[in-house]
Amino acid sequence: MHVQEWLDTVPAAAVYAVVGLVIGLESLGIPLPGEIILVSAALLSSQHGGIDPLVLGACASAGAVIGDSIGYAIGRKGGRPLLAWLGRKFPKHFSEGHVATAERSFQKWGMWAVFFGRFVALLRIFAGPLAGVLRMPYWKFLIANVLGGIVWAGGTTAVIYYVGVVAEDWLKRFSWLGLVVAVLIGVASMLIVKRRANRAHPEPDPVTAGE
Repeated sequence: MHVQEWLDTVPAAAVYAVVGLVIGLESLGIPLPGEIILVSAALLSSQHGGIDPLVLGACASAGAVIGDSIGYAIGRKGGRPLLAWLGRKFPKHFSEGHVATAERSFQKWGMWAVFFGRFVALLRIFAGPLAGVLRMPYWKFLIANVLGGIVWAGGTTAVIYYVGVVAEDWLKRFSWLGLVVAVLIGVASMLIVKRRANRAHPEPDPVTAGE
């Protein structure tokens, strides 16, 4: 929620740039909350007319594809010493156990690990650099990278945007319904209290009062 509030204070162009940059840096191997930024921005676009969800999805997809490609190049050049260095710098994310798990996934699934890795936080960080370290043919990596980036970034943006629109519309209708119900409850309560008060203190008989 704090991320969304902060994004709401900056111009639309800055939102596009921040989303693309954060997702790109995460994709090249730097542990950043790319998914949180994307979800927050997509939800904001459903409530903010100045943020175009199509442009947002395109920027997120571009950041994912470009970041992964840079990560692949870095991994191919740096090799396993790069993974060891990342393990020292980011032991929580690049521990030997995490690296081994990601490596087994790549060896078993190949291109599919790059594609579906987009939807898994750990593999999303590993995909580019590890594919380079393991010398995956670039054309295979590129196909999986582009398709995965578009499906993940574009799909997430679309789903969150439409969920936000539907939720906002539902909440608006619910607020009116709640107001009507509150008024009816208030009127009913007033009538019940008045009726009980009349029963407790009945009006005097006119004849008796005249006497």
